[in-house]
Amino acid sequence: METFLGMDAVLLARIQFAFTVAFHFIFPAFSIGLASYLAVLNGLWLWTKDEVYLRLFRFWVKIFAISFAMGVVSGIVMSYQFGTNWSVFSDRTGPVLGPLMAYEVLTAFFLEAGFLGIMLFGRSRVGPGLHMFATAMVAVGTAISATWILSVNSWMHTPQGYSINDVGQFVPEDWWAIVFNPSFPYRLAHTLTAAYLTTAFIVGGVGAWHLLRGRSRNPAVRTMVSMALWMIAVTAPLQIVLGHEHGLNTYEYQPTKVLAMEGHFESHEDGIPLILFGIPDQEAGVMRYEVSIPRIGGPILEKGWDAQMDGLDTVPDELEPPVGIVFFAFRIMVGIGFLMLGLGLWGLWARWRGHLYEARWLHRAQVLMAPSGLVAVIAGWITTEVGRQPYVVYGEMLTAEAASPLGAQAVAASLVAFVVIYFLVFGAGVLYILKLMSHEPKPDEKGESAEPGPIRTAGTTPAQQTRKVQGA
Repeated sequence: METFLGMDAVLLARIQFAFTVAFHFIFPAFSIGLASYLAVLNGLWLWTKDEVYLRLFRFWVKIFAISFAMGVVSGIVMSYQFGTNWSVFSDRTGPVLGPLMAYEVLTAFFLEAGFLGIMLFGRSRVGPGLHMFATAMVAVGTAISATWILSVNSWMHTPQGYSINDVGQFVPEDWWAIVFNPSFPYRLAHTLTAAYLTTAFIVGGVGAWHLLRGRSRNPAVRTMVSMALWMIAVTAPLQIVLGHEHGLNTYEYQPTKVLAMEGHFESHEDGIPLILFGIPDQEAGVMRYEVSIPRIGGPILEKGWDAQMDGLDTVPDELEPPVGIVFFAFRIMVGIGFLMLGLGLWGLWARWRGHLYEARWLHRAQVLMAPSGLVAVIAGWITTEVGRQPYVVYGEMLTAEAASPLGAQAVAASLVAFVVIYFLVFGAGVLYILKLMSHEPKPDEKGESAEPGPIRTAGTTPAQQTRKVQGA
């Protein structure tokens, strides 16, 4: 078998897809939450006429436009890979997944693209009501887009509502069962909440950075920090609960993944320990340097204190996922989740004490944790997708069976090209976003209000102004 640096074509194709998806995922994870934040800011501006909200809208809408554009462009590459590196997967699952991807384009992407221009440039042209509607539709469109994509992904983890025809294709039998497959509601709630948390930490981190630079008198900066900390205080504990429920669902339908997440190489006959840390040795089938709490794993999985569990020693070696990657990625995600909860409680304490805008150590922590949501969603994605291995459609289709008949050299060449281009193009985009974030949100030079109205020259009546324009 042809290899490149010891890696065959299937492994290289997996690395390529993992790289492009991870790069792509950070932009929707940010833009989904930011679109909703912009809708809230615009609604508050129309409701209260407080110009601080309009100032914040103008500050973040530029960043949203760039993030949205980079998310769209980076996502196109993944569909390209379905036809090149994963053509067998596309052929066999196309009758099920193809329509779902088309629905995403027809409903969500068209909705976002149709109203994006109005949201960005139409405030003074279409009136405040229609502009608010367009902003809300962009936010709704991002959520609908995530819904369809997560339905596709969830079906690959918990496939239902299909049959397999004579040529090995997955054929739809029950669309309701396909779309609303068993893991879909949990994955959707967990992922959308993660997107809102990601945005809250970035917004709060930017506001805290400005506070540390002595801009505490700017009401827009103070509002930015306050709104972000309220969002974190509400959604961080909610996300932990949703993550727990998602884990129980995963244990029901993909128990091998949970065994890898928890590091249970051995079966347990009398109580399930909670392994906090260790070094997985998959070849030997043991957890080295294990630090664990006896028996508490049973109640966490909603079993008894004396519950039994079959470990990875009951799973054939060829059907085990890469335990080390899954084990550590899961702990990174969970660890960040509890740090988020701690920061939310810290913010509530500072608010109650009345020094929310003077707590410099809190602001330093916010700046440090600004990218934590992005790290957490990537760690969660790695946990989910690597934990599904060796299947691409869980229990039905192996990843090795889904790859195109390509040589390792060809896949390696495209992988190198993607890495170089992505870091050049999207690296420049990220740097520009950081530059925009570094500017203080200030009042517009022409005044905050952007309400549409007649343009008049000083000392003229509307009729005189009209005659001047016609004469010109």
